[in-house]
Amino acid sequence: MKLLLTGVNHKTAPIELREQLAISPERLSEATRALLEFPGVQEAMILSTCNRVELLACHESTSPDLLGFLQSYLGIQTASLRPHTYEYRETDVVQHLFRVASSLDSMVVGEPQILGQVKESYTTARSVGAVQGHLEKLLQSTFTVAKKVRSETQIGSSSVSIASVAVDLAQKIFGSLEGKCVLLVGAGKMSELAARHLMQQGADSIFVANRTHDRALGLARNFNGHAVRFDDLYATADQADIIITSTGSQDHIFRREHGQQFLHKRRNRPMFFIDIAVPRDIDPEINRVDGVFLYDIDDLQSVAASHLDDRTREAQRAEAIIAEEVLRFQRRAQALNAAPMIVDLQKTAEEMRQSELRRAQARLQSLTPEQQAAVEVLTRGLMNKFLHLPMQAIKAAALEADTVMLEVMRAVFNLPPAKEATNSHVPAKPAAKNAEEAVAVGNEKDRA
Repeated sequence: MKLLLTGVNHKTAPIELREQLAISPERLSEATRALLEFPGVQEAMILSTCNRVELLACHESTSPDLLGFLQSYLGIQTASLRPHTYEYRETDVVQHLFRVASSLDSMVVGEPQILGQVKESYTTARSVGAVQGHLEKLLQSTFTVAKKVRSETQIGSSSVSIASVAVDLAQKIFGSLEGKCVLLVGAGKMSELAARHLMQQGADSIFVANRTHDRALGLARNFNGHAVRFDDLYATADQADIIITSTGSQDHIFRREHGQQFLHKRRNRPMFFIDIAVPRDIDPEINRVDGVFLYDIDDLQSVAASHLDDRTREAQRAEAIIAEEVLRFQRRAQALNAAPMIVDLQKTAEEMRQSELRRAQARLQSLTPEQQAAVEVLTRGLMNKFLHLPMQAIKAAALEADTVMLEVMRAVFNLPPAKEATNSHVPAKPAAKNAEEAVAVGNEKDRA
């Protein structure tokens, strides 16, 4: 089974394209199921955040056309996608996933949200049957590596996120947030983080609007703010000096005419909009209104860059950890790939042992049951001792990806070709279990 990952992120694609590709949490199950059914895909996962959309797939000999999937599912022409996409295969996929989950590929290096987002994508993919043995191992290793990076480096030492960068920007614009009124549109995790940073920076009052009013009430209550019914949003928005939006809306919530209305009510006192949603909540045309200043998530990159300087040393330590873990994962995967061959070797040897016992059966009939048991133990022990060195050689060749040596070993012991072993009639899961057990048995013999 082979790995393939295709995607776009904040480094390769503008927000105008990313918002066309964004897949909402409500559609993620459906999209993942569709990707799993796409020709050539054996296992799959989709990661869709405000900064990236990535398709991860396991496949066999022929690589699936993941850009073709995006075209068929989202209706976006591959010609417009291709200049902005990146593609990784095999070990490069492993390294990329480890870096993404560890927040080394984020707009704000060290932000904590991405690991949770990867886990949510994994949970969704698993629930629709898109994650099986191969991706299960890879993603579990991904979570372990991300946790190790956080525990062994200071990359996440300060609470940095897109929300905190947005608040930093607001503070730079005003000089101070004291006495300022802030309206949060959306009551999700990003809005909660923004509210926490706003209060820490001295914001005077916080209003929260959300389509589900109970969620707005809950968030407002946590920060001594005020909940606004979504129907009253446009009647209230002009009271805010700063509006931060983070919703899952597929349409613009604020447009140019809204900005004109708000400025008129405010007697031309300026308003600042910070849109951290993808797709965007605010029509870019609102920026044409004198007195209205709009910043979207791509505008936050310059602010985020200042955080990167403080974390460069920790990021380098994290990269070293990931490089080591990628190598460890690759060695484990290669060793496991040798397991079917070890099973074949054990099976061949056992068949030879049983054949010899049958030939000697007439001479062994006079033995007592205890003596026959001793012969069984003796022949099995001799077989295992004989297999020890060949099994060591197979595992060593697998770890070094020495395919020539593996084929020589197959020829020497007259083992079936790799394809025959792979296409046996043994069910997939039990076969994988037996293969893993074979490696475990080999390791036990090594220790003996």
